[in-house]
Parts: sequence; structure tokens; C-alpha cells
Amino acid sequence: MFSSVPFIQAKQVHKSVNTADGPLTILQDIQLNINQGESVALVGSSGSGKSTLLGLLAGLDTPTRGEIVLAGYRIDHVDDDERARIRAQHVGFVFQQFLLLPALTALENVALPAELAGQTQARQRAIELLQEVGLGQRMHFFPSQLSGGEQQRVAIARAFMTAPKILFADEPSANLDSQTGRRVEDLLFEMNRTQGTTLVLVTHNPALAARCQQQYQLNNGVLVQISAVNTAIEPTGHSYVG
Repeated sequence: MFSSVPFIQAKQVHKSVNTADGPLTILQDIQLNINQGESVALVGSSGSGKSTLLGLLAGLDTPTRGEIVLAGYRIDHVDDDERARIRAQHVGFVFQQFLLLPALTALENVALPAELAGQTQARQRAIELLQEVGLGQRMHFFPSQLSGGEQQRVAIARAFMTAPKILFADEPSANLDSQTGRRVEDLLFEMNRTQGTTLVLVTHNPALAARCQQQYQLNNGVLVQISAVNTAIEPTGHSYVG
């Protein structure tokens, strides 16, 4: 069973920014506990603070006040370099924008994170991941030669390269047709199920949110839990790559 100690935790997190009209509050006293291996959806209208909260939980930004724990590390009071180190060790990202490097092939894009980390056999693992997401025949294509759905699958394979304990996804299927989007979503939940990877996603899609064990809604910067399933996902010990 997973530990009862939250794997991701926000304690009285507040985020505000300065504007010409004075301080603007984006998030108010957020309380959130996510256990290892859980799938969690953050929903809400545009401008409600979903992506801001995701960025704080992932260590891409720091709160105005409050505490954030990520994979056992308190990250709200450390410097940028330390947060980057923690992200590199534990976190994968999938964004609405695919963020692939246009001058690199699909294979090179996927292998890059592991190569930068000095991992051996990065290219072979990248090949296996691209085969797993159905792009074994397209790995030497450049992003401009791939469809939107194919580019997002490359981005997912890239996120899997370092076997992250946590995967953050921001509207991962928003720019895709329904059939392609469903395939991309299935890949995310497969990683969550087979590896016990904690999945935290932002979405406007009620059907996608309903697949998660927990759903939280943000409304004017206030977080409310709207759905929870008590069944925890047990890790199988199997690799994502067959």
C-alpha cells in the first residue's frame, strides 16, 4: 500500500501578483494533499488559477506565502537551482503546447532529457518509448512532419524518459480531436496505473476529470474538493515499456 504521508502537499498556499491597480490575489489559502500514485484533476473556468496552482505544485513558481512539499521535499523556500534539481529527479511534464524542438527528430526530442542527465542507453529507451506510444515508424520525423496528436505522443514519451514519480499535465488533449485526445489520455492513465506514477492534470474536460480519483475545483482562487474515490491504485512493479 502507498504511504499515508502526502506525496504532494500544499499548506495554506497563497499567491498574489502586483498590478498597476495594486495586489491581485490568484490563489487563497490552498490546502491540498495528494498521495503517491493518485490521479488528481484540477478543474475550473479560465482564469480561476488552475495553471498557477499546477506551476506551484511542480516547483515552477513559488507562493507568496504557505508551504509546498513535492516528493518529500519542501520547495517553497529553496532557490531556483534546488527546485530544478528536484524537478529533474522526480517530475515529468506534458503541456497543451507540445514544446518540441523543431530542429530535432522525434527520437532526438525524446532522448534529450536523459542525455542531458548523463544517462546511458538514452537512445534505446527513447526508441522503446516511441514504439510504446505507437510512433515506431515515425521516430526519425521532425515535428513539422507530424500531426498534432503525434507531436503530443512524442511529448508524452519525452516525459516518460526519466521514469518520473510525478507527472503534471496541463490541458494535455485540448488541441486534439476527440479520438486522438482519448488515445493521449489513455497513455497518461496507463503510466499512472502500471508504474504508480502520481498524475496531476488541469483540464476543462469533465469526462477526463471524471477518470481521476480526486477532482478539485478552483473558483476565484479558492479550492474545493468535488469528487473523491477511495480506491488507491497499487503499483504493479512493471515498466511502462513492455
